[in-house]
Amino acid sequence: MSELAVAASEAPVLSPVERVVNTFAAPAKTFQDVKRSSGWWVPFLIAVAIGVLYGYVMLHKVGLTTLTDGVIRQSKMMQDQIASATPEQAATIRAAIGTRMKYVFYSAPVVNLLLGMIVAGVLLATANFGAGGRSTFGQMMGVWYYGTLPMVFFYVLVMGAAYGGVLADQFDINNPIGTNVGFYLTGGEVPKALLPLLTSLDLFAIWAAWLLTVGVSTVAGIKRGAAAAVVFGWWVLIVLLKTAGAAFAG
Repeated sequence: MSELAVAASEAPVLSPVERVVNTFAAPAKTFQDVKRSSGWWVPFLIAVAIGVLYGYVMLHKVGLTTLTDGVIRQSKMMQDQIASATPEQAATIRAAIGTRMKYVFYSAPVVNLLLGMIVAGVLLATANFGAGGRSTFGQMMGVWYYGTLPMVFFYVLVMGAAYGGVLADQFDINNPIGTNVGFYLTGGEVPKALLPLLTSLDLFAIWAAWLLTVGVSTVAGIKRGAAAAVVFGWWVLIVLLKTAGAAFAG
């Protein structure tokens, strides 16, 4: 038995609360415990609870009118549609946008679970077949939900800003607070196509990506550099696709 395996067998079993705390204090311990037993329901339920509360705050504190204005402001196609529509047609378009946003918030728990399953599958395949790792789907589910726990603080900050009345006048649901470079350059002379790239330089997203790197490395038994290539490789690809989409949309 290797020294790593011996250390893992001698490591104390963590409770769900200890796992959550160690995600921020000693992430390697959390992910070593995830490798022993995946157990991803606690962080998933935390994410669901925060997501439901976030949806309530967005709909009842920020309001559908502000949210709809933000969506329209980010889409030249919608702006052109409304500009060429009659007042009645414009009202119908705005109502449809508001209805879709309600569905997005209400379906968040299901979407959260489906997203976790998809990402876990992608990380599993990439780490195991691309980097020679040995991990299971359940372990990668644990890596995803524990690794993305920092986003809880992000959503709490947004909700606090909503109740504190300090959100930007031109609220953008996709970039609500100034935790990234793009937030401070929106509405300026920076081309819209570059904003997804600048927005991706977000403190909480980088924090989560680092935790995911630690998690993938630990559960798959691969070097930290290889795990970073897996996590940040997919992250860069997604950012590039968003940037290309923004450039295409004008």
